[in-house]
Amino acid sequence: MGEMNEKLAEGSVVRQRGWERKSRRMDGKRRILIVEDDQALAGEMGEFLLRWGYGVRQAGDFSQVLEAFKEYRPQLVLMDINLPFYDGFYWCGQIRQISQVPVLFISSRGDDRDKIMAVAQGGDDYIEKPFQLELLKAKLQAILRRTYEYQVREPVFLGGALRFDQEQQALYLGGQEIELTKSERRVLTRLAESRPQVVTREELMMNLWETDEYVSDGTLTTMICRLRNKLKGVCGSEVIGTKKGQGYFLP
Repeated sequence: MGEMNEKLAEGSVVRQRGWERKSRRMDGKRRILIVEDDQALAGEMGEFLLRWGYGVRQAGDFSQVLEAFKEYRPQLVLMDINLPFYDGFYWCGQIRQISQVPVLFISSRGDDRDKIMAVAQGGDDYIEKPFQLELLKAKLQAILRRTYEYQVREPVFLGGALRFDQEQQALYLGGQEIELTKSERRVLTRLAESRPQVVTREELMMNLWETDEYVSDGTLTTMICRLRNKLKGVCGSEVIGTKKGQGYFLP
């Protein structure tokens, strides 16, 4: 299978393999971004994960890993530690500034200090080379289950009798449901998941893009303003806080 280069929206380049092109047609599958400069290993992992039903892409420009992450919007990142330009710890830190997507480190370095550093930088697990692909799959599936399937999300009370049901993505005042648009539901869900931490504007836009809805910076500003007015009209007080120069939060 041949390789091709594809321009990303941000102007960086990501190497695409035949299995990567196929994975983009697999709607609804968990997307995995592979950040590994050993092309043979990256291809082997990609082929294996594709056979198990995952969408897969390999980052090819290792000076633009964050751009590849933004463009592909994966549900999990397989991150090598030893990379050209910047190491995997650096890129994990960059990803953590905009997203809590799980990161599984892969490395030939078995030193405990590296494992500690991986966790300290926001990694979710660590696997040493060489490894069996079945072990990789088991670790990957466990992380995905913990992250996306087994979380019990309690209702979030926003003031008075106003509450947001995270499971249903529905807003209620007492027993009456308040109508929300699809985008408003996603914004409130993301804010509720991170409460009381700040969610950056960039992360909110990425979250909305996952629904194939393009949202510009100006569109997000308008959307937040309308949602704020709607919530204030219902409960009479401000619900969404602003951290100047960073983003929004639920107190």
